[in-house]
Amino acid sequence: MFNIYLIPWYMLRALLLTILFETALALILGVRGKRNIAVVVLAQAVTNPPLVITLMLINLRCGFTIYCAAVAALEILAFLTEGAIYRSALDFKKINPFLLSLILNVFSFSAGQVINHFIK
Repeated sequence: MFNIYLIPWYMLRALLLTILFETALALILGVRGKRNIAVVVLAQAVTNPPLVITLMLINLRCGFTIYCAAVAALEILAFLTEGAIYRSALDFKKINPFLLSLILNVFSFSAGQVINHFIK
């Protein structure tokens, strides 16, 4: 059963894990420098909380099909938003900012799915 009082914990866990996974992979891909790492972290802070809370609300109110469609739509929106942030603020130019965003988002989403599978 879903406990509404745990929403802040779920949101914090999702944000921290996303920051951990995407920052670690960004470092592996060659993103360096405090400013660039800060951009990666801040991009997550901008996109993750609205995505997570929206999906929680949809999950509570709607059926599985609508939830899956919302996940796809919101993940695409997060990828595009982060790509735009990276294009405008990241000094890292070895990988196209939208490709970087796609790689980071696919990795963190997949890792989150694996973690959620074992937590439930």
